[in-house]
Amino acid sequence: MTDTGITNTGGGLSIRDRIVAAMMELLAEESFEQIGLSDVARRAGLSLAQLRHEFSSTLSILAAHMKDVDQKVLAGGGADMAEESPREKLFDVLMRRLEILAPHRQAVRSLMRSACRSPGLAFALNGLAVASQRWMLNAADIKVAGAKGMVRAQGLAMLFACVMQTWVKDEDPGLARTMAVLDRELSRGQRWSGFLDDVCRLPGGLSGLRSRRRRRRETPDDAPIAA
Repeated sequence: MTDTGITNTGGGLSIRDRIVAAMMELLAEESFEQIGLSDVARRAGLSLAQLRHEFSSTLSILAAHMKDVDQKVLAGGGADMAEESPREKLFDVLMRRLEILAPHRQAVRSLMRSACRSPGLAFALNGLAVASQRWMLNAADIKVAGAKGMVRAQGLAMLFACVMQTWVKDEDPGLARTMAVLDRELSRGQRWSGFLDDVCRLPGGLSGLRSRRRRRRETPDDAPIAA
């Protein structure tokens, strides 16, 4: 029924996994906006009814793929990193993520191009990326609770997207350029995180800072400054 081998070689794959594999194969060949659910079902050798039982949209298939990557990264943590700093752990976690994504590099490149053309898709993918990066932060023993955690997860999603811009073009088997960019971006992120820690130690934390900014805006420019 298909010409990809998914049906023939996928005897050990669940229907869900066959659908995800088909989606990633198609992404490597064409843009996200050109892929329909019927295309995915056809490539996976399944009926639309079978696909609908598992997924509601092509975006939900991408979400399943990202969850699979999350689980593989989390399962691959080494005991040799236990004594390392959170920054070194995060470096290891993110490089492990890129290693797992390596077979799908062309699909990732295609998806990144589509996101550049579609703000709506970019927004949706960002939401998925932030959810994944919360797990990556947890894997590195970096707290993601509260407002500060939300900012950290969003910041890491943006950082990782920047690194992937280099990764998709890095032909070096050792990924030297990618590792250099990741190291640089983590250093920047560490400085930002330190600033964020300082802000959150202020009375009232982030909400207190917002309140003080609001009061300053509401104070007339010629109001006397209290001694």
